[in-house]
Amino acid sequence: MAPATRVPVRRPETLPAATGNAGGRSVLEGAFALLEAVERAVEAGPTRLASDCGLPKTTAYRLLEQLADLGAVERCGGSYRVGPRMFRLGRAWQPHPGLRAAAREPMRRLAQLTGSTVGIAVLWKGETLMVEWCPEDARRPDPLETRMTWPWFTAAGKVLVAMAAPAPLLGPLPASWSRDAVAIRERGAAFDREEVVTGVCCAAVPLLGVRGTPVAALCVLTDPAHHLERLAETARRTGRVISAGLRRR
Repeated sequence: MAPATRVPVRRPETLPAATGNAGGRSVLEGAFALLEAVERAVEAGPTRLASDCGLPKTTAYRLLEQLADLGAVERCGGSYRVGPRMFRLGRAWQPHPGLRAAAREPMRRLAQLTGSTVGIAVLWKGETLMVEWCPEDARRPDPLETRMTWPWFTAAGKVLVAMAAPAPLLGPLPASWSRDAVAIRERGAAFDREEVVTGVCCAAVPLLGVRGTPVAALCVLTDPAHHLERLAETARRTGRVISAGLRRR
């Protein structure tokens, strides 16, 4: 029998570490760190972006120029900002196949019925990530839409954590969380009574996939004058419609 051919293992290329930063990082890690730094800064030059990422300026500049050639960032004078390719790729992502198509019309009807902003959220790295918004009045966008990530203990985050199996790793939880999670599972909804943003309350319900597991949360944002329990019942009906659409797809 002929001896087996040894296939060489290609290791990821690494970048030099910045002063005071132990170890190197892969080219991909450096590029994504720069993309996240550009997103945080909105627009910034290579010196600031390199400092934010702990990269040598020459390395950051080389990567930024490569990202600009690919359309991931775009040049603006001597600065960089997020490019159109990232926008296109980002809009294509969704937490479950067909979620946007199944949710679009039910969300619009729910926003009109309740006179409130409606959103869809998932848990990502221990935070609530908003992936879709539907304002009650499309001519007057909600100011909360400009922020995509929030603490995990939003109403949407709480309903997803309570129904997750296994439970996500979030660090120390409130002493009352075990009781709170049971109550959330029993009523099929979670509430946020100005816990995250003063003057903003929220009711959230799970959106269930084919196996009956939550793939996202549907949330309705309103002011403290509204009755959240009634709002949750309306949201539950819309959630069942969206979940049925997900199972069909």
